[in-house]
Amino acid sequence: MNIKILLAEDDSDFGMILKQYLELEGFEIFWFQNPEDIVCALKSDFNFNIGILDIMMPNIDGFSLAKIILKEKPDFPILFLTAKNQKIDRLTGLKIGADDYISKPCDPEELTLRIKNILKRSVISESITQYKIGTYILDTEKLLLIHPNEKIRLTIRENELLLYLLKFNHKTIKRDDILNNLWETNDYFTGRSLDVFISRLRKYFQHDYEIKIQSLRGIGFEINFPEN
Repeated sequence: MNIKILLAEDDSDFGMILKQYLELEGFEIFWFQNPEDIVCALKSDFNFNIGILDIMMPNIDGFSLAKIILKEKPDFPILFLTAKNQKIDRLTGLKIGADDYISKPCDPEELTLRIKNILKRSVISESITQYKIGTYILDTEKLLLIHPNEKIRLTIRENELLLYLLKFNHKTIKRDDILNNLWETNDYFTGRSLDVFISRLRKYFQHDYEIKIQSLRGIGFEINFPEN
């Protein structure tokens, strides 16, 4: 299977380097320097497996472009490229629904590894596709969290985190264990990313007061889902 990557990068030199390297890794790269062309592609043939979006682009920045894409393709995996180290950039991207980010100039090998990890997470297990969580149903195949009052479209990372937490029902789980197992790294920014995802999951479960994800300062989280 050819992995088709949507690359949005307005810098000619950096874009060419990324394109050539990723093609050597066996990916099929569709490079756009003008984000408006991607918006047009959404209306026709948009069959990419993952998007790599530079945040700082003319006319339409990476965040705005991601919102446009995810509105049409809610489960589309996105990795942001940013030349900044400001945490607001990274957290904003995660709140939009991105799966990961990497700072420029980036190590091509690290970028390739992150792409492969995201794609690996996007392959849903065929053995069990639905889990009952209190008054909710988690459909891992469709990336949906379903409640009688609403349906919530999950990102791949949200789905992965929720599945991981389900393994530790009625137990305490350390922050470091989650970060090392899911993010495969443990630093300030990934820690803040985890907090963003935990906050989102809490909001998703607002219709069932028996579902609790409690923070334990300096330790991690205590997970409590009703037994069914």
